[in-house]
Amino acid sequence: MKSSSHTWGVSITTKPGLLQPALIGGAVMGVLSALPLISAGNLCCCLWLVSGGAVAAYVMQQNQEAPITPGDGALAGLLAGIVGALVYLLLTIPITILMAPIQRAMMERVLRNAGSMPPEFRDYVGTTMGTALGVAAGFFFILVFGCIFSTLGGLLGAAIFKKQMPPGATDGLPGQV
Repeated sequence: MKSSSHTWGVSITTKPGLLQPALIGGAVMGVLSALPLISAGNLCCCLWLVSGGAVAAYVMQQNQEAPITPGDGALAGLLAGIVGALVYLLLTIPITILMAPIQRAMMERVLRNAGSMPPEFRDYVGTTMGTALGVAAGFFFILVFGCIFSTLGGLLGAAIFKKQMPPGATDGLPGQV
């Protein structure tokens, strides 16, 4: 008789490890989303957010013999989104401190040259650039949209990186009857 521990209806002996895929996928998502200029990739269909989930699914598939399910990929992507938001926050704080003076000088030049811009928008941009409010808003954005789009990336990664098993090769794998 095979023994297995159950938590929340998921068998620990048959469930592939999620920690390493979530950390690696989250690191990819968080680092690329936090770097100035490179973070603009998120303007293209949330590229780095989706990529973090896809990387998590890829790592999960590489760590096991059997093909991963779409649910496994989605869960790995979701966890990568959470980790990625935390990585983003940890990197954005020092980057913002270093870049705030440069960003303020650039925004002052832009605001001086934009005569038709509403005064309310000028005040908003002048007060949020390089502040704790801007960092918090960025973190909230990355957390919410990161969880959504990295989950989709995990689904996509599970479909793209799924291992093909020859017929009958699944006999004897954990979780098979």
